[in-house]
Amino acid sequence: MTEPLLSVRNITKRFGGLVAVNNVSFEISRGEVFGLLGDNAAGKSTLIKCISGVYHADEGEIFFEGERAQFAHPIDARRHGVETIYQDLALANNLDVSANIFLGREVKKRYFGGLIHTLDNKTMLRESRQTLDSLQIQFPTLTQPIENLSGGQRQAVAIARAVYWEAKLVIMDEPTNNLGVPEQKKVLELIRRLRDQGVPVILITHILPDVFAVTDRLIVMHRGRKVAEDHRRDEHRGTRAVHGRRPRRRERGRAGAARTERRRPPREREPLNLGPGGRSRTQVRAPRGGLASMFSGPDLRRAPPLSVGVVQSQTCTRRQTPCTRPWVQ
Repeated sequence: MTEPLLSVRNITKRFGGLVAVNNVSFEISRGEVFGLLGDNAAGKSTLIKCISGVYHADEGEIFFEGERAQFAHPIDARRHGVETIYQDLALANNLDVSANIFLGREVKKRYFGGLIHTLDNKTMLRESRQTLDSLQIQFPTLTQPIENLSGGQRQAVAIARAVYWEAKLVIMDEPTNNLGVPEQKKVLELIRRLRDQGVPVILITHILPDVFAVTDRLIVMHRGRKVAEDHRRDEHRGTRAVHGRRPRRRERGRAGAARTERRRPPREREPLNLGPGGRSRTQVRAPRGGLASMFSGPDLRRAPPLSVGVVQSQTCTRRQTPCTRPWVQ
């Protein structure tokens, strides 16, 4: 059995008298998409912040690549290869794509023995384009500000930044939140490509279709506790369950076929014979006092809004306005 890349053991985090994370444990292997589910205030974001160095756990241990890890700051987690993509993406809206990929780690040129430093924009632009091409992400231009991009394109920039800096573990907090359906599909496809490249992903979300589409394993949190765990792999056939569905049986049983072919029989209505001619009309509903009571009085428009029947293949259906074409002879 291979050693897990990340091992979280009995993590507990308190904020005064509030226990945000209570004794949570799990492991993540390489090339695995791990789903972290839960409603709002379940402790999902607090847990990943304990892993990425934003918070310090009050109890428990974290092991990364077989060694105990205690990240004092988020930059320490980045140096070890843990990249976190938060809900706000941590992008500078006034900068372009390449500047955001190298944000905080810019490439610089040195002049006069290092006395003068300038940004090497050409190198950053070239490296950014190569990284985006490796993820099959296309932009019309890389020089436009981030504020002019769509939500899916911003997510792609944040993912490309994590890939360029050789992330060993990518944590994504609600990546498809507030995105349209086409952009959600693009983000999920990027997650699959990271998995194919051997980069494990922790996907924090409360959207079940996203989880069923890409995750291999998941846990559910509720009020800080881990309440459920599930393996999305189909152990019987050795393949992943696609979109959260296991492979269906090719042949159904007789009971299933009977349920499929069963149709609701049409409603039979009692015929009503009116008049000396014996003409049969379909009865729907008759008011109290007979049909004539519907149209008695000087004004027929004040008749009650009831359904009467069928006359000469024209249906007088139930409606709020009275039927002004009675079929009583």
